[in-house]
Amino acid sequence: MTAPDRTPLKFAADIPFVEALGMRLWRYEAGSAEVSLELQPTMLNSWQVAHGGVLMTLLDVAMAHAARSAREGDEGAPGLATIEMKTSFLRAAEGRLVATGTLLHGSPKIAFCEGSVRDASGAICAHATGTFKYLRALRRTHLGADGAA
Repeated sequence: MTAPDRTPLKFAADIPFVEALGMRLWRYEAGSAEVSLELQPTMLNSWQVAHGGVLMTLLDVAMAHAARSAREGDEGAPGLATIEMKTSFLRAAEGRLVATGTLLHGSPKIAFCEGSVRDASGAICAHATGTFKYLRALRRTHLGADGAA
């Protein structure tokens, strides 16, 4: 597991939701990525453990960054859209979580990845596979002050 006292890397894309959750990128290279998250009270479910949506977001970000890292070039990393994701929840997740993502196979348009989330003891809490579509450019939607497009 990554030591929390190192300086995190910059994410390949500006993702406000990831920033709001407080995720940190620790590895981003050659088809692999590692992302961590310190669980906060607002991220818990009624059993006071990580909400499944938080785990799925962590897995999605780790896998997408693994796919992006394999295509990083002179023009930066391509955008990605999640096409499909299957997640298995193996045990309750608490405290500091670390997700790893690995690119299993990539084509010019599609990336197939897997990821896992481990807790501070190194126990695996969730595992996922995902399919991602490479995009030519990141699409941006600008919202007005009231949230309307």
